[in-house]
Amino acid sequence: MKIKTASDYNQIKPSVVTIGTFDGVHVGHQKIIHQLVDIAQKDQLQALVLTFFPHPRMVVQNDATIKLINTIDEKAAKLESFGVDHLVVKEFTKSFSRLTALEYVRDVLVNTLQVKHIIVGYDHQFGRNRTANISDLKEFGEFYGFQVTEIGAQEVDEVTVSSTKIRTALLEGNIKIANTYLGYPFILTGTVIRGKGLGRQINFPTANIHIEEPYKLIPKAGVYLVKTQWQFTTVYGMMNIGTNPTVSETDETHIEVHFFDFNNDLYDAVLQLELLDHLRNEIKFPSIEALKSQLEEDKILAKNRIDLLKKI
Repeated sequence: MKIKTASDYNQIKPSVVTIGTFDGVHVGHQKIIHQLVDIAQKDQLQALVLTFFPHPRMVVQNDATIKLINTIDEKAAKLESFGVDHLVVKEFTKSFSRLTALEYVRDVLVNTLQVKHIIVGYDHQFGRNRTANISDLKEFGEFYGFQVTEIGAQEVDEVTVSSTKIRTALLEGNIKIANTYLGYPFILTGTVIRGKGLGRQINFPTANIHIEEPYKLIPKAGVYLVKTQWQFTTVYGMMNIGTNPTVSETDETHIEVHFFDFNNDLYDAVLQLELLDHLRNEIKFPSIEALKSQLEEDKILAKNRIDLLKKI
């Protein structure tokens, strides 16, 4: 479903396309995606999302600090679940940013993506220095034979959600707000690696999660209620994000999950963790015993909230 190299483009057939970063694929994005899929089904076209990576701000403004809600793989999986046929990830480079509007429409949209219909916002700009707009796109459509559906200002204004608001909520630890804006639980995907085994020594063994993508946004340090799927079974746990100040003096952030009633060997497994709730902030305790006592309380709180979730 995800297309990243030129050799993959032969999968593409006449398509209806929408264009954007779609970071988070939140409830506002989903309105556009549903429209895209409906048109594709009605007109027998492929539903295609064109996005860019690295994020244009990373290239044009040389901004390496921006963190994204989704990794490329997470975004692809979410779009596929909504019925999108292809996520085309176009490498965003300085040379690509210098394409004229004509070159972009002709070479990328028409010749590569075989576009027959485009869905974009009323304020969509493209081409070198973003000088072309929706009116120019409609003129290109008349020449190259594709239709343009414009998402009007009123439709955009109706959606109060934005990727920026979601990032802010996550960085503040407001998982419930972020999940409401997303329309699904925020996800962290990573590989289980070996840690120092300190959790096992206090009867709270943890899976240490390594996230490969440096651009992935990590929420505020703290303890969270999470769940994952393991061999077709839902497993709940509590996850700590932070520096483990009680037992460590480094500033390195670690992500560790203690799963409830679970003893399987997870080393080297890739887990997709859904963050369901924020339990508390990270605290430095005066002793290991104090930390262990707090973890016992966290576990009780987490299991109570799991019971509530199961009743909803």
